[in-house]
Amino acid sequence: MIPLNIIKRSDIIACTICIDAPCSTACKHMDPAGALKSIWFDNEDVAALKLPKDNLCLSCDAPCEKYCVRSGSVTIKTIMTKLHDEVRPKVEIDLPEDEGRLSCDLCGIPLENPFLLSSSVVASTYDMCARAFEAGWAGACFKTICTLDIHEASPRFSAIKGDNGSIIGFKNIEQLSDHSVAENMEIFRRLKEKYPSKFILASIMGQDEKEWEELSGLCEENGADAIELNFSCPNMQEDGLGSDIGQIPELVERYTRAAKRGTSIPVLAKLTPNVAVMSPAAEAAKRGGADGIAAINTIKSVVGVNPYTYVSAPAVRGQSAIGGYSGNAVKPIALRFISELGQNEKLKGVHITGMGGIETWRDALEFILMGAGSIQITTAVMQYGYRIIDDLKAGMNYYLAQCGIKNIRDIVGAGLSSVSDTTDVLERDTILFPIFDTAKCIGCGRCYISCQDGGHQAIRFENRIPKLDGSKCVGCHLCHLVCPMGAIGKASKRIKRKFSNVNDASE
Repeated sequence: MIPLNIIKRSDIIACTICIDAPCSTACKHMDPAGALKSIWFDNEDVAALKLPKDNLCLSCDAPCEKYCVRSGSVTIKTIMTKLHDEVRPKVEIDLPEDEGRLSCDLCGIPLENPFLLSSSVVASTYDMCARAFEAGWAGACFKTICTLDIHEASPRFSAIKGDNGSIIGFKNIEQLSDHSVAENMEIFRRLKEKYPSKFILASIMGQDEKEWEELSGLCEENGADAIELNFSCPNMQEDGLGSDIGQIPELVERYTRAAKRGTSIPVLAKLTPNVAVMSPAAEAAKRGGADGIAAINTIKSVVGVNPYTYVSAPAVRGQSAIGGYSGNAVKPIALRFISELGQNEKLKGVHITGMGGIETWRDALEFILMGAGSIQITTAVMQYGYRIIDDLKAGMNYYLAQCGIKNIRDIVGAGLSSVSDTTDVLERDTILFPIFDTAKCIGCGRCYISCQDGGHQAIRFENRIPKLDGSKCVGCHLCHLVCPMGAIGKASKRIKRKFSNVNDASE
């Protein structure tokens, strides 16, 4: 498989990914908004293949750009032409005719694809779940059901944003479902009647063994396909709930066993990342009878301390609280926990449903390669809407077809052998030098200054041209990471550390 990446998010940074986008309304030949959205979600090959075979933009006066909500800011015609002339000729296969490769299961129950909404505000009413199901999501983990009297704070969200305004990290201090148990059971019944093939995962939280048992039984009686035990919410007012449970394996085992007593359908334990290692709690859940593990929930955090009021965000009448951190920023942490669970021999046969910072199909693929058999998403939906399912499915399906993989289940855990919990296994006798592409280099000197002040002083900067001093370079590749133009690649061959008189390895 050849990753194209000819057009990147940064190329369409001004696009706001509109709903009912005026650019597509103005265009008579194609759906430019859909193509831009696909590029945003790392799906340029699919975007190119959906364009008309002939480049109709060449003879067009670009009304799409005129009617864009940021008229003049997004070079839509140029991007569509680039998709047609540069991306389309390089794609390896046509669009797959069906999505059969995406079919999988959760604890033996069929899923049409691996993508579910995770337990949160995005799956908290009948209407929301119905719209998600209509859009193409395989199922939903309904917002946590409890007998507590829930009253939310306002505001209850805050975020860390990137240069383009998109959310990198997201904090919430939201709690559980504010509907009554009876109201939630009615929603389950209606959803199952209207969408019998969709997967309903009921998230529950009890205050004692009796409640865990009773709630799991009620959910099964009213149409849930499986139960998710919320041992990980970081935002509970009362002690002894949420992540307080997930940090104590004995409680995880006890309450898992209680929930299993109340139901015959699969039970998953949703575990907290606010621990050093997750395996003790996961193994305890399995001893208690859990059929699966869900991970990760949000990470306890403090975000955005105001320099004038000294209050962190979100501020509620001059006060704030530690809350749950999510979004793309937590993905590396989530993958670390998923790989830990996937490599644990004591958890063989236990389904892992993975979540934490997933926005694109590539993000989801990384979780699957680390051992997740299904995927749950919230923060990306909160930012972009249920419509992201189109690119999640299309991108994953295209990848599987391109690689000749018959079913997504065949690659669950395929990347686990590359992960070690210690660096002792890494080969240290050779160096992989960076290579400078002078055609792409603009002479900004970012590589030079980073190597000087954060590396090994292995780059000379002469006449605004970087040159590598191979006698000093240790192959750390900091320069490759900081280059804003992608002008620094990696050598095709490794060089043994024992060398002499290597003064210039820039060619």
